[in-house]
Amino acid sequence: MSDVTAVNNLVKKYQQLQQEIAKVIVGQQEAVNFVLLSIFCGGHSLLIGVPGLAKTLLVQTVSDVLGLDFKRIQFTPDLMPSDILGSEILDENRKFTFIKGPIFSNIILADEINRTPPKTQAALLEAMQEKSVTIAGHHYKLSLPFYVLATQNPIEQEGTYPLPEAQLDRFMFSVNLKYPTFNEEVQVVKNTTSNNTLKVTSFFSPAEIIEIQQLIRKIPVTDNVIEYAVSLVGKTRPKSDEATELVKNYLDWGAGPRASQNLILAAKAYAAVNGKYSPDIEDVQAVAIPILSHRIVKNYKAEAEGITVEKIIKSLL
Repeated sequence: MSDVTAVNNLVKKYQQLQQEIAKVIVGQQEAVNFVLLSIFCGGHSLLIGVPGLAKTLLVQTVSDVLGLDFKRIQFTPDLMPSDILGSEILDENRKFTFIKGPIFSNIILADEINRTPPKTQAALLEAMQEKSVTIAGHHYKLSLPFYVLATQNPIEQEGTYPLPEAQLDRFMFSVNLKYPTFNEEVQVVKNTTSNNTLKVTSFFSPAEIIEIQQLIRKIPVTDNVIEYAVSLVGKTRPKSDEATELVKNYLDWGAGPRASQNLILAAKAYAAVNGKYSPDIEDVQAVAIPILSHRIVKNYKAEAEGITVEKIIKSLL
């Protein structure tokens, strides 16, 4: 099958996916799109939103529709690395046997990831980056495709351990879930307070998703689009010559090279699901906010004056 046919097939499948997910998830269109794009690119996503915005349901529904194995880990202050990765136990024959933890799944929902101490957060790091875990000196490969979709509650900051910048950088997208509109909320209440159970059909197999990831990497990109993405990331760095006054005044840190890589990958996926065979600058702009927002650090002046990260990124676009 040619790449052009494969892209055309992807467009059809993507539309079917959206319709199927919409049976269960009312609204949150942007969040659904970015989660699907990150999966097609082989990246991880961080979902930020107040309780009750169906973050868990969204991840569960996406994994059902994609035909992927799903595990949810509730992060708590007493969670240990072995609770995620698994541990070795002594069996009846006095031999050590490895009991796999919930990380051995296709989609991991790391619920309230900022509630657990850094040691446990770091246990996820190797798995996210290397797609493998090391336990008692033994190396175990995770089954592919593998994604971490983590949630964070932006309200209660007591008793939380904010993710360090290096760890945030491992997430391709940071997606803010918004409150539903009045009509959406009416629909949610109707759906969830009756005895109708909503079932979704799965459209993919793990092997097909890996094929899509390979297809997206094969999509050609012109040099001017790559240069635009790299230049955009460069402008977020306060000490760079390209930085604008807004960036110099309100940012402590800008995004690193991983942001440029993710911008191009995500632009390829965004172009493909919209039926384009090569991304242009508009596709880079469409994915810029969720890729850059968690990679740039505001200073105190920005906090004091209520300047949002989103406003700074929009000024650069």
